[in-house]
Amino acid sequence: MDNEPDTTTGAEGTTAPDDFAVVLDARGVVLVWSAGAGRLLGYEPEDVVGRPAAHLRAARLPIALRRHLAAGEPWVSDLALRTRDGDRVTVRLRGTPLLDARGRIHWVVGPAAVTYSAGPTDTGPAELWDLTLAQLPLPVAIYDSEARFVTCNQVMSQAMGLNPDEMRGQTLWEIYPTPPLDEIDRLQHQVVRTGEMIFREEQPFRASGEVRDHAWSLFLSPLKDRAGAVLGLSALVIDITEQYWARRRLAVLNDASVRIGSTLDVTRTAEELAEVAVTGFADFATVDLLESVAQGHEPQPVPPDASVVCRRTAQRSVLRGCPEAVVATGDTDIHPPGSPPAQALITGRGSHHSAGDPLLRAWTAAVPGREENIRRFKIHSVLMVPLRARGVTLGVMQLMRHRTEDAFGQDDLVLAEEIAARAAVSIDNARRYTRERRTALALQRSLLPERLPAVEAVDLAYRYLPAGPGDEIGGDWFDVISLSGGRVALVVGDVVGHGVHASATMGRLRSAVRTLADADFTPDELLTRLDDLVIRLDREEGPDARRATEGASGEVGATCLYAVYDPVAGVCDLARAGHPPPVLLRPDGTVEILDLPPGPPLGLGGLPFEAARVDMSEGSMLALYTDGLVEAPGRDVDVGLDLLTEALRCPASDLEGTCDEVLRKVQPDPPADDIVLLLARTATLGADRVRTWELPMDPAAVAGARRETGEQLDAWGLAELDFSTELIVSELVTNAMRYGNAPIRLRLIRADALVCEVSDGGSAAPHLRRARVFDEGGRGLLLVAQIAERWGSRQTSVGKTIWAEQPLPGTETPT
Repeated sequence: MDNEPDTTTGAEGTTAPDDFAVVLDARGVVLVWSAGAGRLLGYEPEDVVGRPAAHLRAARLPIALRRHLAAGEPWVSDLALRTRDGDRVTVRLRGTPLLDARGRIHWVVGPAAVTYSAGPTDTGPAELWDLTLAQLPLPVAIYDSEARFVTCNQVMSQAMGLNPDEMRGQTLWEIYPTPPLDEIDRLQHQVVRTGEMIFREEQPFRASGEVRDHAWSLFLSPLKDRAGAVLGLSALVIDITEQYWARRRLAVLNDASVRIGSTLDVTRTAEELAEVAVTGFADFATVDLLESVAQGHEPQPVPPDASVVCRRTAQRSVLRGCPEAVVATGDTDIHPPGSPPAQALITGRGSHHSAGDPLLRAWTAAVPGREENIRRFKIHSVLMVPLRARGVTLGVMQLMRHRTEDAFGQDDLVLAEEIAARAAVSIDNARRYTRERRTALALQRSLLPERLPAVEAVDLAYRYLPAGPGDEIGGDWFDVISLSGGRVALVVGDVVGHGVHASATMGRLRSAVRTLADADFTPDELLTRLDDLVIRLDREEGPDARRATEGASGEVGATCLYAVYDPVAGVCDLARAGHPPPVLLRPDGTVEILDLPPGPPLGLGGLPFEAARVDMSEGSMLALYTDGLVEAPGRDVDVGLDLLTEALRCPASDLEGTCDEVLRKVQPDPPADDIVLLLARTATLGADRVRTWELPMDPAAVAGARRETGEQLDAWGLAELDFSTELIVSELVTNAMRYGNAPIRLRLIRADALVCEVSDGGSAAPHLRRARVFDEGGRGLLLVAQIAERWGSRQTSVGKTIWAEQPLPGTETPT
């Protein structure tokens, strides 16, 4: 409700034209319609004569008036009427009953004016006092020592809708038996009994002679004689409706500041705005955002001569299910040029409209069903309020009234604009956050592996869960890298910080790990080199880059766990840099947290990393994860690790099911950080898939190596690779004998690809070069590089190994 007067009338009603006259029959049908009535309400005689007068009312008849009508008694009362244009007007009318020949009551309704009984010509102090009470513009009533009505002034009689004679001798509850007058009646008896004044403020309610709700301040004062005996009491009522609604507006504004913007979610913020609007002062509220804003993009300028497309983001109603809505939540609404919503979006200024406003009528007629709903729910007042933040319009809020009888006023528009401005800032913050989060998430996902590689060494499954909407994207990552000799590297890491910067740093570290892994560094060596990279990044990107020589700033840092599984030897080498330890499930069902040397987080520098070797028989399952899985606010890390080991102790039949089971039992709710879980079930390459020869330091052994290689390929059914493989073996063995040291070993591995390895005791790394025309050597490795799909070398504890891979027949070469 609102305390503002109607647009065409004062707060207490307006005076009808002198020639206003309407005659109604006993059924309430209009028989006569004067020119004054037509001027006031806008109807021509042919529009109303012969039709029930009920359609002219904008509110229910006052209770006291209904009593007079039922009794066939003359009456004077304020009536809320609706004009032809849909506006609401309150007028004070007088009804006079007439009897026709059959004894049926007809009513002549005409204007009524406030009149006061004339006092004596020669007035003394007593008479002036009586006139003062009678003509006081505040309602006053007098009650006797039993709290029964004695008399009242005309304003009180008008409010009650009864004359003093009709109320005399009755208690307030007998006069009007409805709350809150039962409580006031009790207080009146208390004043008579105690002789002490009582002050009371009442919430808005409608007196029996009123057409709208009012809030009142009530003063109940005892009336005493000179001896102090209580003879009765007076009741003085002051209309505080305007002050009540002013305080109510402040309460709504405070409620808006508390409730709107509780989350960084555009839709939820719009819903909070609609809820506050309906709770505060509207019967139906919608929040429409520009289509570009709803999609998370920058708001586009609204063209003044084109239709505006908005998306219904939220709507609320005092009625269940929002039956007034023509557009469902999530659907688009198109506002034609010049319509009230389009004008609010273009100008950035709000406006209020009545149901008869031609601009509003044109807008409602443009959408099927909207005009019908305006009539069906008797929507009589509308506010259009733009949502503007930082000088940019994001959308429009529509507020409507149909159950609240008072129309929106200028104060309501100011309040709505203030709430909308606060909500718009929250919506814009949520939009910016959503865009940045989407960018960070897209960047992070693009930097993570799209799919895990198919390797025979391990079966793999993973889960990557970014933090919830209330948190920024972190820098968690994982990777699976195929290495030479059928080995596979498993990597899990976590970059310090959140947002786009953390995602970008994560991508750089992941690329660095893949590059270092291709160089076949051991886990501890790889982490050492990665640590150097993080220190350089920190010095270059930290806040004090100019003081790079003073050491790392700590702005860039990460943790990492790097593991290399060798399916031929059945062992796994692991090293970690400040990362949580992995968990191993052995084939016999035992679960253990691997006690690896902890190692410092990446970026500290100066501290060594240590690797550990773990025997892993076929069917073992290794779980790598980031700290977001086991850490949670209010939960100790050890509790998270216990939950993880317990979940792995009873795995599902497949790795995907095991991932789901682990998350169900261990994942914090809600997750406070990104979560990565990587499960790897090991397999081994048996003797039937690996063949090794020890070769003497004799050039004649090259021919024997080629012959043994051909026989083994024939046994494996890979005869079509004979020529290329024998050529690779010839070149690598010759190279080892010429430039390396004993012992020399040749190994063939049939895994995802055919791997040829030649190891020797020399430490000098080979390098590719182009031989000149007359050079006798220098073409061996170049030839190997052209034949093999991949080749490389790695250092071992006793020397080096040069390897070359060829795809198996019938398999696709990865791109």
